[in-house]
Amino acid sequence: MANRPVFISDPNNGNYVKTVDVEFDWFPGFSIKQKQRSISSLHNNFQKNYPTLSILEISSKSENELGVALSAFNLTIETKNNKSFSVETAFQSSKVFEHGGPYTDLLGHNSREAKKDQRLKNSGKLIRFQYFNRTWSLEPKTLFYDWLYINALSLNKELSTSILKYDAFSDIEFNPEKSINCQARSAALYISLSRKNLLTYVLESTENYIKCMGVSKEPTKDEKTAPPKQLDLFS
Repeated sequence: MANRPVFISDPNNGNYVKTVDVEFDWFPGFSIKQKQRSISSLHNNFQKNYPTLSILEISSKSENELGVALSAFNLTIETKNNKSFSVETAFQSSKVFEHGGPYTDLLGHNSREAKKDQRLKNSGKLIRFQYFNRTWSLEPKTLFYDWLYINALSLNKELSTSILKYDAFSDIEFNPEKSINCQARSAALYISLSRKNLLTYVLESTENYIKCMGVSKEPTKDEKTAPPKQLDLFS
C-alpha cells in the first residue's frame, strides 16, 4: 500500500485548495503501465469517499491526454518576446542559491535537462527565486510555482477550458515527503480561482495575485470586477 495526496478545488477554503491523503495499492516498477495501475487504484479509492467529484491525473503517466498536456514538463510558457519554454524549465532556471543562480541558460534546455542540471544541487542553499526582473521569496512555499503554472495555463485556451470540468487532481510522481511544489495542487488552485471569479483579478498583476493568496488582504468586490489591464505576465 501507498499514500498520496489528492488536491481538491475548494473556493471557500482560505487556501483555495483542500488536500486529502488517499491510501491505495502501489504497483512497483518504472513502466508507464505500472504507474497507471497505481493511478487507477488511487482514483478508485478517492472516489469511494468523493463519488461526485471528477478527478484527473496530471503527469506524463496520465492515461488522459489532457493530464499529460497539463504536466509542468509539457505545459509551455510563451513570452512577449516570442520565447518558449516549459513551466518546469522556467521554475528550475529561476532558482537562486547561496553560491550561484539564477541559471537562465536553462531556458534553452528541455524540462528533464533543466531539472537534472548539477548546478542546482551544487550551489548551496536555495535562498529565493528570480524570474526575469522580479524576485520571489521562498515563503509562502508554493507561491512562485503556483503563479508560474496558473499563468501558463491561462494562456492556453484549449487546456484552460478543458480543465474546468474537473474538481480534483493527483500526481502519482509527487511525494510530499520529498517535494514541496506540485502541478496537481496548482491545477486545483486554478479551478478555485476560476469558480470564485478571481482569475481575471490574479492574472492582472503579480501584486493582485500575492494579495489574493493571503499575503495581504483579499480583494474587494470592486477590485475583482474591475476591467483587466494589460497583463503583467512573462515580459
